[in-house]
Amino acid sequence: GEADINIKIDLDKDIDLEDFFIKADVKVKRTPKEYFTLFLTFFKIGAFTFGGGYAMIPLIQKEVVDNHKWVTADDILEVIAIAESTPGPIAINAATFVGYKFGGFWGAFCATLGVVSPSFLIIVLLSSLISRFQDNKVVQYAFFGIRAGVLALIVKALINMYRKCPKSPVAYFIFAFSFIMVALLNIKAIYVLIGCALIGLAASFVAKRKEAKK
Repeated sequence: GEADINIKIDLDKDIDLEDFFIKADVKVKRTPKEYFTLFLTFFKIGAFTFGGGYAMIPLIQKEVVDNHKWVTADDILEVIAIAESTPGPIAINAATFVGYKFGGFWGAFCATLGVVSPSFLIIVLLSSLISRFQDNKVVQYAFFGIRAGVLALIVKALINMYRKCPKSPVAYFIFAFSFIMVALLNIKAIYVLIGCALIGLAASFVAKRKEAKK
């Protein structure tokens, strides 16, 4: 689809969050026009993507990596990893991190404001109208179609992320562990994320010990 993007990464490269923030272009002087472009880009992402953060990932990748080249392909994977591991919606977190890397505080401000504004304006408008049309069959069928489309977008984002992630026994174990904990045992996501982080740290430590012995 139009939102597809071909991202090639080094699967052996660790995500260096410190490096991500240190290399942010906070010292680059951006013009008001550039900040406005950043705002409009994320406004479009927020306005034309239904289904929340995971459905937004393909469009965010297309816009910030391919069209505007504000971040690299490796950077966008780091952004997604950070956004998933911090409190708050993934789309807002991703917008904030991309904006910060683009132009520091004001870049983060413009990107975040852009991505949340469409939802805010639409919800304010719909809240005054939904009570009048919620029993309308046409409206009900329209939302049914939207939900089906959103499911397809989320599945697409899942497939894209799977293709870009490292393939190893530890990765597959973490995937299975997370699915069982969240989907079957109904464990809170925050505890699962902490557990996955600990498993990842342990696996990394063991791998480095093995390399050191060679």
